[in-house]
Amino acid sequence: MARYVLSRIGQSILVMFGVSILIFYSLHLTGDPAAVMMPPGSTQQEIDHFRHSMGFDRPLLWQYGHYLSGVLQGDFGDSLRYSQPVTRLIGDRVPATLLLAVTALAWSTLLGLTLGIISALRPNSIWDLLSRLLAFSGQAVPVFWLGLLLILLFSLDLRWLPSGGYGTASHLVMPAVSLGAYYMSAIARLVRASLIDVMQQDYIRTARAKGLSAWRILVRHGLRNALIPVVTVQGMYFASLLGGALVTEIIFAWPGIGRLAVQAIQNRDFPLVQAIVLLAALVFVAVNLIIDLLYVLLNPRIRL
Repeated sequence: MARYVLSRIGQSILVMFGVSILIFYSLHLTGDPAAVMMPPGSTQQEIDHFRHSMGFDRPLLWQYGHYLSGVLQGDFGDSLRYSQPVTRLIGDRVPATLLLAVTALAWSTLLGLTLGIISALRPNSIWDLLSRLLAFSGQAVPVFWLGLLLILLFSLDLRWLPSGGYGTASHLVMPAVSLGAYYMSAIARLVRASLIDVMQQDYIRTARAKGLSAWRILVRHGLRNALIPVVTVQGMYFASLLGGALVTEIIFAWPGIGRLAVQAIQNRDFPLVQAIVLLAALVFVAVNLIIDLLYVLLNPRIRL
């Protein structure tokens, strides 16, 4: 097990190293980064001065080494638009995005598990039909369309919830529902298929023959094994939630990382864009590493 853990940590470090190279050199794919980052109408003298101040006139290898050294020290430079450290700008937005993503993941997981279990225990029943219909509906509706529909219904017509903003629980309801609907459906379908397969295994029949209660069989033998694939995909779902938050934050004026990324792109604020992309990659790699380690604990065969 220790060898597997060390191997996964080493792979994660290599992935982040590769991502840092791609992020750094993507800036130079546009040609002269100084000309791209400067406002329209800048004189050649201003562009040359900016190029020198940013170190763009130095060799690429030196630039990457300087960039990587700053990243390892937590220094991503200053924002060109806001003239503030990039880490401060991102740090101010991270809590809002994490709150939205965690809330969406929590309710989608709980409801998805419930619907999946109901469908698996009563296959081809009316409850199975209703659960599957709700699950399919969640995957069929795009995030942006569902967000607009929620605003029209609960903000404009019923006036129950605010259409945007941040600060209270009422501001969180519609963005979290809009963001988590797709993943609720995916989890419900995955749990249903996995639990149906598990409940048909020989060890389940053996447990029934021993006279164990249906509840004990479900909790101790059924769900424990059926949830292994669910735990495995949770890392991908959480990372996807952070990516999907971009659209949700724009629709509901949610002050998170996604909205900041769009503003940075519009303002050609490359240091801020690079830091956000690197942070997203780090979160994706870290979450998947944690999920892999949890999978080792849940599946004893990996420990061999």
